[in-house]
Amino acid sequence: MARGRGVWLFAGAGIGVCAVLVGPSVPDGGPFAASSPTVAARKAVANRVMTWNLCNPCGENEVDQAAEIAAYAPQVVGLQEACERDVETIRGYLKSRHGLVYHVEYGAVLHNWRRCGGAPWNPGGYGQAILSAAPMTDIVKEEYADGGSEDRGYMAVTTRVGDRPVRVFNTHLAQRRQEAVRAEQAAMLAEEVARHDRAVVLGDFNAVPDTAELTPLWKLASDADPGCGPSRAGDCEPTTDWQSKFDYVFLRDIAPLRRHIVPTPYSDHHILYADLNMASRGR
Repeated sequence: MARGRGVWLFAGAGIGVCAVLVGPSVPDGGPFAASSPTVAARKAVANRVMTWNLCNPCGENEVDQAAEIAAYAPQVVGLQEACERDVETIRGYLKSRHGLVYHVEYGAVLHNWRRCGGAPWNPGGYGQAILSAAPMTDIVKEEYADGGSEDRGYMAVTTRVGDRPVRVFNTHLAQRRQEAVRAEQAAMLAEEVARHDRAVVLGDFNAVPDTAELTPLWKLASDADPGCGPSRAGDCEPTTDWQSKFDYVFLRDIAPLRRHIVPTPYSDHHILYADLNMASRGR
């Protein structure tokens, strides 16, 4: 009996050593891993908004994407080419690894398992998403009547930027070389933006500033970069790896403080974020 008990003690010790060396079965650092260290809560940067096309399918890691967002910690983030499951994972990492807590709303325009996984009969949602440090209300999700070569749409929420309520739009217009389709989409979006005295319009518009299809938006709003506009398109800093400005933070009656464009290895679109002066009325 004593010898048998010794064998079991030795085996138990071996199992314990293996557990220490191998660690828990939950992937290290997963957004909901019980073994993850507690991260101190952080506040998002007041008055900061961000837009980012995640690039799909590009096979990037949600850990890295979350770290990119956390580096700038905006109050509001508009994401395009976003899979709902991926965004939920990014949101989890933002909380567990960076102490940033966001609410989320999705504006899926299609369900596609090739882009977003899931079973062929239950594919993941794909489209836009908005992360906001404050709760969101009055949610609107619309598909454009004609998406072009792929379904496209916009979403809108009311949330807080700084300490003020503001209407925030997020969109992704039709792909390049579909000017007529984008013109219809931009007109539909502008009609909705015009209903609000103050608004922030985020997104990938797949069009440079001096293209005719963006005219309805320029009539209502200005770019977060005061030096960028349809008549000064050459002064607008590129937001893509192919050196075109396709991504915008349009401001309706809100004054900008500064804007930043940051190339990233995790997408073919740069990160674009802007700090806003919510106490001052812009154009």
